[in-house]
Amino acid sequence: MNFRQSFVAAAISAIVCGPVLASTPAQSDILDNYANIAQATYEDSLLTAQELNKVLNLFLAKPTEENLKKARAAWIAARVPYQQSEAFRFGNPIVDDWEGKVNAWPLDEGLIDYVAAGYGAESDENPFYTANIVANSKLKVGGVEIDASKIDKKLLAETLHEIDEVEANVATGYHAIEFLLWGQDLNGNNPGAGNRPATDFDLENCTHGNCDRRRDYLMAATELLIDDLQEMTNNWAPQGPARTELLSKAPAEGIATILTGMGSLAYGELAGERTKLGLMLHDPEEEHDCFSDNTHNSHFYDAKGIKNVYLGEYTRVDGSTVSGASLAELIKHQSPAVDQDLRNNLDRTENAAQAMVDEAAKGNTFDVLIGVDNKTGNQVVQTFVDALVAEAESIENAIAALKLEGIELEGSDSLDNPASISAE
Repeated sequence: MNFRQSFVAAAISAIVCGPVLASTPAQSDILDNYANIAQATYEDSLLTAQELNKVLNLFLAKPTEENLKKARAAWIAARVPYQQSEAFRFGNPIVDDWEGKVNAWPLDEGLIDYVAAGYGAESDENPFYTANIVANSKLKVGGVEIDASKIDKKLLAETLHEIDEVEANVATGYHAIEFLLWGQDLNGNNPGAGNRPATDFDLENCTHGNCDRRRDYLMAATELLIDDLQEMTNNWAPQGPARTELLSKAPAEGIATILTGMGSLAYGELAGERTKLGLMLHDPEEEHDCFSDNTHNSHFYDAKGIKNVYLGEYTRVDGSTVSGASLAELIKHQSPAVDQDLRNNLDRTENAAQAMVDEAAKGNTFDVLIGVDNKTGNQVVQTFVDALVAEAESIENAIAALKLEGIELEGSDSLDNPASISAE
């Protein structure tokens, strides 16, 4: 689980080469609406994380299998708005610099808790590969002793997360919580998610030991997630630094920010790192929500977030809608054909993502679909990749239609240099 391409967010610079991107109220309205959607999306992420916290407290008060099932459902529900927020990455440094605290992956889960023997006992790249914080109140690595007697937010965020500068040492965020709720998925490319028992959190009937510390870790990680989501919600509020930074840009540069986020998520991140890479390797360890087998939903809502940004509308978890001036309107004014092509490819991507969701409902989750002998499933996933690549090309056409220069979208070796992946 150590293979992960690392990318530096592309620098954004935009040069206006025609009158379409003169400083007009319409473009300011687009940026205002974009910021409003960002704020609403992070607010919903915060609200659903707070609801997850409530459900977890009920579970820990009565750690039954039924209550664990409810906790898992609350985690999956919390992913819905958050995944739609990822379209605000890449173009907005404040978001991209923060994102690793809440959604870093893949992770070496042996850092956190017990793992199966097949996981291995050590890693050349990661001295904390099997540190097992839940079971160990003190650690000594490389001559350095770490006091982990109290599992709290400070320990997770300031000491453990990416400890020793290893990206796979993910101690915080959604995926740390996911691992604690599901445990390892030991099914490979066969159906089935992680199957951690509720008794792993039961103080009176504890399985696998250290149930008190496991409970502490679960709640500290969830409370920290809430803190981090509150921070980003505040960043997009009126006078918040993310909104202020965006609106302080020239309108052309602001529009470039939107397109950079859309295109980089569609191509390098979602089509490449999160989808094509796992398909090429046929490796379930490369799926985004690998413990819960929720990857189909995460991919669907990532794609949905790109569409939200382009159309300038977002449906909140309470059913209300945030909408206003959109990039789509600007592109349509400049080139109706480019706008229609991009809309068509957004719909095509959504349909391809829905096909993965439909397969998951039959038991064919992402890790099953990418199996080495599953040609039909592989094609379902490849169709999603192809749709995202076409979508990214349409975004590049939109950039050209607006006569913007200097925008560089994130890439991925799995798409741009596949031979290097095959050689691994």
